[in-house]
Amino acid sequence: MNSHTLIGPFKQLLTLTGIPIKGAISDEQLVIIADAGILVENEKIKSIGKFHDLFENNEGASVHELKGDHVCLPGFIDSHTHICFGGSRAKDYAMRNSGKTYLEIAKAGGGIWDTVTQTRKAKEEELVKKTVKLATRHLKNGVTTLEVKSGYGLSIDEELKMLRAIKKAGATIASDLIPTCLAAHMVPRDYNGSAEDYLEEISTNLFPVLKSEKLTNRVDAFIEESAFSAKQIAPYFKKAKEMGFDITVHADQFSTGGSKVAVDFGAISADHLEASTDSEIALLAKSDVIATALPGASLGLGCAFTPARKLLDAGGALAIASDHNPGSAPMGDLLTQAAILGAFEKLSNAEVLAGITFRAAAVLKLNDRGKLDKGLLADFSLFHTGNYQEILYNQGNLKPCMVWKNGELVYNKHS
Repeated sequence: MNSHTLIGPFKQLLTLTGIPIKGAISDEQLVIIADAGILVENEKIKSIGKFHDLFENNEGASVHELKGDHVCLPGFIDSHTHICFGGSRAKDYAMRNSGKTYLEIAKAGGGIWDTVTQTRKAKEEELVKKTVKLATRHLKNGVTTLEVKSGYGLSIDEELKMLRAIKKAGATIASDLIPTCLAAHMVPRDYNGSAEDYLEEISTNLFPVLKSEKLTNRVDAFIEESAFSAKQIAPYFKKAKEMGFDITVHADQFSTGGSKVAVDFGAISADHLEASTDSEIALLAKSDVIATALPGASLGLGCAFTPARKLLDAGGALAIASDHNPGSAPMGDLLTQAAILGAFEKLSNAEVLAGITFRAAAVLKLNDRGKLDKGLLADFSLFHTGNYQEILYNQGNLKPCMVWKNGELVYNKHS
């Protein structure tokens, strides 16, 4: 690639600039540039403007000229996934849809523990291959950055195996993988001790290795009746914060309490929130915690969606992520899920797109992407249409025809 590359023209380019991190957004706030081009230099955006003007003023730049109508959007960011795992939970899904309860499924050998068992059996290289395969699928759907959690190891060695696999996977693919330690997913069935003992062991013996091997700077926990209570998790999060980890929380999925923990500990995000009531919504909206809706879990479990409309109207920040996992959210299609959430929660196109771009980037503390502007990473996707409204209107059926990461064309549907 030459030092300068001009890409375009795009019928429409949505910059996602000038929109606040919190609160409701109208489509009128979207900045849309017609007949646009992007000039790329050294993985970043050097300039955005009218394609013709950029062409005239940048003699010597290599040109990737497009034929037909295209809409250009920032690369999507999926801020909550579990794509490093072993096995499948297709049997769980069939049983759940046949009316079986969570307890009945667990007794039949299903549930999270089934995935833990299968993930422990898998060799590190198998997990690397699985993670690469699923991350590549996300990339073809326009997701250029995605978070990946551990949490199916539930022991020092097995959590390290997962996080090392995620690190290796990230080094071999075009998209950026952001690892998160979810060792506090549940109390392991084979652990000989209390929940408090387990959390103490993890924080004492695993946290230092995460730092020394630079495996992650993010710590997550599942606050739920079937996992850990607010009281149990407090010392764990306290130690994580003292060691400089960023905190995120699985909160309010089936019962409330997790969102308050997120606010109390200054978490970056509180994810799920399907069970949140008006009091939790008000608490989150007044804080700097980013509420993350996971519509894939609602679709997978057949339960209510995160109260996204209420969160935005209360002044909260809303990100949208896929929760791609083998149990409750097997679809793993961020754009489809975000479009469906928008229909059910009455979200504007701008609110949905913000939720899977710059507001999701904020969840991962990445200020160099999620918008299209000078100096930011040249991460963007092209859709074969002349009107950006068609993208969500097609509810995920209109996929990207090209994806660019760090200024490189990494996916071309027609090649």
